[in-house]
Amino acid sequence: MKPALLVTADGAEFRGRSIGFDGIATGEVVFNTAMTGYQEVVTDPSYAGQIVVMTTPHVGNYGVNPADEQADRVHCAGLVVRSLSRVPSGARALGSFGEYLESAGVVVLGEVDTRRLTRHVRLQGAMPAAMGSAIDASELRAIAEALPGMAGMEMMSAVTTREPYRVPASGTRRATVVAYDLGIKRGIIDQMTVRGCEVYVVPGGTSAAEVVALHPDGVFLSNGPGDPEPLVGPVAAVRELLGAVPVFGICLGHQVMGLALGAATFKLPFGHHGANHPVRRLHDGTVQITTQNHGFAVDFRSLAPESETAAVLPAAVVSEFGAVVASHQNLNDGTLEGMRCRDIPAFSVQFHPEAFPGPHDAVGLFDDFMALMGVGGVGGGDA
Repeated sequence: MKPALLVTADGAEFRGRSIGFDGIATGEVVFNTAMTGYQEVVTDPSYAGQIVVMTTPHVGNYGVNPADEQADRVHCAGLVVRSLSRVPSGARALGSFGEYLESAGVVVLGEVDTRRLTRHVRLQGAMPAAMGSAIDASELRAIAEALPGMAGMEMMSAVTTREPYRVPASGTRRATVVAYDLGIKRGIIDQMTVRGCEVYVVPGGTSAAEVVALHPDGVFLSNGPGDPEPLVGPVAAVRELLGAVPVFGICLGHQVMGLALGAATFKLPFGHHGANHPVRRLHDGTVQITTQNHGFAVDFRSLAPESETAAVLPAAVVSEFGAVVASHQNLNDGTLEGMRCRDIPAFSVQFHPEAFPGPHDAVGLFDDFMALMGVGGVGGGDA
């Protein structure tokens, strides 16, 4: 293992050892607080363009298995850990996490003080960074300083499918869903197919007319990386689809739906990344622990009258498509975590109800989507 170094754009240095692919990685540095699910994390397309710091101190102990992959390749730009297990000890393990990352060409730093790095990101915000071995700190800082920030960056086109594809329902087909691939996770598709949905996954740039031609019972807007505001095409398509067909959005899809409703979005200081984020379901006060992975949020107050903008989170606002109510709120920072349209069949959440990894407290939202399409789900619903 070679000595290695990570340097942030503001000049902070974090030393460790290179334990993955030998090279230089660049991207926005963020931290993830999940204690398991490291393979799902690195293969999540929402991490494209980001260096992920795992806050749990020991990573890789149960190995890897292809069934846990959320995409066909690793998407994070790099990985930073305190300690990487050399010998996996899981009954499902088909290889070690270290070998998996190296074969994927991922630059990994180990033996890093991840606590100090996480505190730096919390205090100073997510920022560009560069890391690698056989390169000095001044060169890495120059590289990091030259990197663009995530704000204004369109990342969807780098991860979306190039061609549409169909995923059959498990068992009897009960509904047809068109899923916009903004960076979709396999676990999300599984949650729909197991409920009897035939899913047509389409590129993020697909027009509303092309979607309607597939005669869907519902439209799903997926998670994905980057800033939602540059996604002019998807936002325009969703504006045409709202009111014409039931719509359900998650993560980046939630932000796209917010923009289509006329709301603004904004960049969070260091984002929400992990599997332990508390969210309050506003209609009954239930607190759910959720999986999250995003750096931007919908500004719900931007749709409220000027006299109400002082409120932390308006209960309801008015859009071009009618009334919109806040359905979920983040208990850490008070940001909007979900919204539901009263006058048209559409709702969205900022978190990941499918988890992978994480708790399944909110998985019933997929049953709500089934109900919105006029067919029952497998559970009792959630929202």
